[in-house]
Amino acid sequence: MLTLKKKDKVFVISGDDKGKTGEVLKVFPDKLTAIVSKINIAKKHKKPTQKEPGGIVDLERPIQLSKLVVVCPKCSRPSRIKFDKLSDGKKVRICKNCAEVIL
Repeated sequence: MLTLKKKDKVFVISGDDKGKTGEVLKVFPDKLTAIVSKINIAKKHKKPTQKEPGGIVDLERPIQLSKLVVVCPKCSRPSRIKFDKLSDGKKVRICKNCAEVIL
């Protein structure tokens, strides 16, 4: 079960970018990775084309989901997620720190 969704604010808990926060741009559930803004930046040498000039470009590379934890929008702290069902049967994500629903 994936705890991350697109546009979630996340905190990096290990690796070279430990301690940084960013927004999830894309999630790859089959590979258990995600692309996060301003995290895991790599340099790529681009060859010039007729449409674009060449040069060295910064790219955001995928990062393992196990290295990311969601930042709760209510309490603004990185927290683990638990799943629960509401009275109407809808499945929601809940912050373990403040017990608020994360949309």
